[in-house]
Formats: sequence, C-alpha cells, structure tokens
Amino acid sequence: MTNKALHTLISACLLLTILPIAAAQDLMIKAPPQQHPVLIRGATIHPVSSDPIPNGVILFVDGRITHVGHDVPADLPRDTRILNLPGKHIYPGLIGANTLTGLLEIGAVRATLDYREVGDITPEVTAAVAVNPDTTIIPVTRSNGILTVGVLPTGGLITGRASVLRMDGWTNEDLTIRSEVGLVVNWPWMRRATGWWVRRSAREQQEDLDSRLRILDETFDEAKAYILARESDEALPIDLRWEAMRRALNRQVPLLIRAQEFEQIQSAVAWANRRNLRIVIIGGRDAHLAADLLIRHDIPVMITGTHNLPNRDDDAYDDPFTLPARLESAGVRWCLATSGSSFETPHERNLPYHAATAVAHGLPIDAAIRSITLSAAEILGIDQDLGSLEVGKLATLIITDGNPLEITTTIESAFIDGRAIDLANKQTVLAEKYREKYRQLGLLQDEPRAPAQHEHAPQP
Repeated sequence: MTNKALHTLISACLLLTILPIAAAQDLMIKAPPQQHPVLIRGATIHPVSSDPIPNGVILFVDGRITHVGHDVPADLPRDTRILNLPGKHIYPGLIGANTLTGLLEIGAVRATLDYREVGDITPEVTAAVAVNPDTTIIPVTRSNGILTVGVLPTGGLITGRASVLRMDGWTNEDLTIRSEVGLVVNWPWMRRATGWWVRRSAREQQEDLDSRLRILDETFDEAKAYILARESDEALPIDLRWEAMRRALNRQVPLLIRAQEFEQIQSAVAWANRRNLRIVIIGGRDAHLAADLLIRHDIPVMITGTHNLPNRDDDAYDDPFTLPARLESAGVRWCLATSGSSFETPHERNLPYHAATAVAHGLPIDAAIRSITLSAAEILGIDQDLGSLEVGKLATLIITDGNPLEITTTIESAFIDGRAIDLANKQTVLAEKYREKYRQLGLLQDEPRAPAQHEHAPQP
C-alpha cells in the first residue's frame, strides 16, 4: 500500500470514529442567568406539597421562588416581568431519579459510552465528571418536562457515586446540582439459577455469591479502618477509594442499592442494619413482598419503571403496572424512575407515561405526580431545593396546557433556576425541516410554520 493510500485509509477510519460523536452534539444555546424578577398569574399552580391554587400567582427572583399564592405581593419589584397565563398549569419540573443521561449516547458506538469504570470496586467514580454536557438526550428529555435527573453509574459491585444534574448548562459544573447523593452498589443475585441454559453448578453459584458478599464486607471494613486511622493521624496517605466512601459510612448519604428480588432486598436490609448504614432500594420489583421490612426500617424504594414484563410465569400480566399502587397502599416510601438501563439510549422523556400507566392501574393521580417530583427529590436528598413549588426553593418549573401525565399535554415553556429554557431540540428541528420540504411541494400550504428554535423559550 502506498503512503498516500495508507494516509487516506487512516483519515477515513478517524472520520468514522469522530462522526457519531459529532452527530451526537447538542447545538442548542444555553440559557443565561435570570435577569429580572418574573411573576406568573392566572394559571393553576400545582405546588405538589399542598393543594392546587386556581388562578394563582407565583413570583421568582434570582432563581428562587419568593411568593406562591392567590394574590400579587404588594412589594413587587419595579422591573418584574409579568406573564398572564389563564387556563394554563404550572408544575414543578419533573425529576428522573435513575438515569444514564450524559453517560450513554449511542449504544452501538463504544466511544459514546461512559457509564462504568474498569474494575469491581470503584467508589471513587463520580457520575457528574463523566457526563457529556452537549448530549442530545438533554434537550429531548427536558422538552417533555423532565428538568432534573439523578445520574447513577453502573457495572461492578460498588460502581461509584450518583450525581444530580439540572438539564441545562455549558459544562459539567454548570449541570451539577449535587455531585454526590449516594454510593451505588449492585447487590449480588441471591438465587441459584436452574434453567436449561445454566452451565454452572449450584455449588459454583453459591461460591460466587459468598465471594461477592465477602468482597463487599472486606471493602467496607477496610474503608472504615482507613477513616478511623485518618481521624487519628492526618499524616497518613490519602486513599481516594476510601475517601469516596466516607460520607456513606458516616450516614451523610445513603447507599443506593440495586436490588429487584425479595431475597436481594432482605439480604441488603439485614446487611445495612448490621453496619448502621442508610440505604435506598433501586428497582424493588418484589418490594411489595418486603413492605413490612421496608416500613419498619424506613427504607425508600425507587421503582425502575412500569413499562416492564412480569418477572415470573405465574405473575399477573399487570404486575409491573400495579406495583406503585401496592407500595402506596402499604405505606412504603417510594418514587418512580425509568430503568436506567445500559442496554439502550436513555428514554427519560417517557417518565410521565410510566406514571400514567400506574394511575390507570389504581394509583391516585396526586401520588403519581408526587412520585416524579417531590418524592423523587426526597429520596435523592434534594427536596430542600426541588420537587415542589414553595417559597425558598429553586424556580425550576414547567408551564403546560394540561396534566403532564397525559400524552396529549404540551409542555409550553420551562424555567430552570429562574432561567427561561429553550425547549427546541434535534427532533423538533428535524420535524420543521421536513414540514418545510412538504410546504415547498405544496402539500402543507395551510399549516403555519413552527416556531424557530429561539421562539420556544418563554418571553416574560
């Protein structure tokens, strides 16, 4: 092969590597900080933490809510921008509590995947550091009202620390609300598989389970010993792995334990109680079977979606659909998220419809809204700032023409920290592109042109 041909081949390979990444960049302009106080009146306000307020008033200044009620405050700042929105509805921004947003772009392209580290024990990993702030997933997700997400790394036994992100920002630092809200643990599978496809004996499976539980114990023992040693002698060398576990060991943040089966939940709860650790169960497919145990120890559950198949042959067809209603009726603290699966591109935009499915199968609608707003914020430990429309909280909210659980509802505008957010995205731009094609062919003569990208942002 000549040098010229070799150079051409190398260039082509590099181009093929770069193109998927380049194609996955969000080209939307980020919102500037709130410049003027904004007052919205005439809409029905849904605080979530209290009853709806018909024909209500909400005021936010410098990114924080300063007034919610029926009347306009007497001391309204002179430069306040006023939005009159009769017939509209205002909700807190929805919260996707379990996602890989920004860590996974195109499942078939390895260069766009950054949701797991090499190794089984990687507590030093922080999800926010690896997030791509220009992912196209962010504008698509926020256009359906999800303005805050919890990003949880995956893979291994101790996978790293979960972060909470706002869905608008130039950099990782801009996106990050909390860099650490919990240490993620994948609890070992407790049952021995017996299917025809299983190649390992029951003894081998039990040995593997015992080994993983032993590794987990040894890891936490070593981390605790390190922290005690550092407290007595600060001159000891710093170990980033064990430093990363300090807040979980001190109960400042919970362990976010992925566990679906009853045996996993039971084992995880017993282990955490023995070590005096706070935990949250992620998944909880059998959580209703362990309801008494979860209530007794005040352990919340993050349900990973309702759009799932039944787990067992003898389960009811609607078993995943009714799980939220069963936990709500039992008195278990819970919230609703999506699967956070590493097998597919994140679909957090469908979160409201997971909640709607639960409503169709017995969950009260107020509980459904709470499960993807205030309950999610409480479980992630961010409820002082997010999850409801209350004085002092961040002005992160959506304005709709109906209930956000309804697929026919439009999210007309949104604010994150008081900043007016552009709800355009790659999909809306492509939709307009092809509408214009058919206009030019004379097939859409009577259809009005869709707003340009910048016209989606609310204009106080």
